[in-house]
Amino acid sequence: AHAQDPAQATRVGVAVVDTFVWQSLASVAIPGVTINRLCAASLALLGALTRWPPPLRRWTTTALGLAAIPLIITPIDRTVDFLMDSSLRKLYRVPGEPPAPH
Repeated sequence: AHAQDPAQATRVGVAVVDTFVWQSLASVAIPGVTINRLCAASLALLGALTRWPPPLRRWTTTALGLAAIPLIITPIDRTVDFLMDSSLRKLYRVPGEPPAPH
């Protein structure tokens, strides 16, 4: 569709790569690691501090991981925006061009 305008095709390609990297970091990698570590820590603490049976500790850990999701979304999104603005986006942004709205 953009064969007539190579500059437009380049902008579309850059947008696709930017979106893919952002989504990979902000929606998959960082939340996955964050929730995994939170659950591991909570399971270890529950094991050390309570006498709850293992199934109850596991379910409590799962509930804590799920409850953390709304709390971690905004900080992760803002951090990924900052990291990408400070690194990858500097490679393809036109000097003087403001950052794209998110």
